[in-house]
Amino acid sequence: MIAIAKDLGKIPSVEIKEEKIEPKKGKQIGILGGTFNPVHSAHLIVGEQVYNKLHLDEVWFIPTNIPPLKDSPTVSPQDRANMLELATQDNPHFQVKLFELYRGGVSYTVDTLRYLHETQPENHYYLIMGSDQVNNFNEWKEPTKIAQLATLVGIKRAGYPTKAELPMIWVDVPSLDVSSTSIRQTIAMGGSIRYLVPDTVRNYIQKKELYHE
Repeated sequence: MIAIAKDLGKIPSVEIKEEKIEPKKGKQIGILGGTFNPVHSAHLIVGEQVYNKLHLDEVWFIPTNIPPLKDSPTVSPQDRANMLELATQDNPHFQVKLFELYRGGVSYTVDTLRYLHETQPENHYYLIMGSDQVNNFNEWKEPTKIAQLATLVGIKRAGYPTKAELPMIWVDVPSLDVSSTSIRQTIAMGGSIRYLVPDTVRNYIQKKELYHE
């Protein structure tokens, strides 16, 4: 994980560069991808709950560069990477991986999983998805191949069925009705996002004056 200055008065700047992976003993790795625009408390709760209930070694947060199925993020990749680093820095089993930002272009999960299997094949990967993602999984690029490269993990969510066309592990997670979209809207209207995001992320958003347009 990239080191971040502990002084919250200093704004971090995460360098987006190629990450070299050294061979090591295999681990059980959870993969949590998304635009993280911005990262919020529900993302962190999902990561922690899956880590604990599936007895994983680590959970990797992988920010998307350009998402294939939604609008492009409204802030820079640099800002999203910085906020993720701030949000996860106090959790020793969370890591931020910038593979997709470094690769550029549209980010496809299957390409990232292929890259991970090529560079670190000893690990076993668990792809963590919300129920809404499970419902449109057939629209993803090469969903069958994704299921071959990673164990699929679905997060149960009220109002969404727990059915999937491919084998899926379902995990119960405490419900928190918060989304990046609602946070951006709240900021734009001058509302409070305290407790919806970590304080470090809230301070960063305020210092950088993000999402006010």
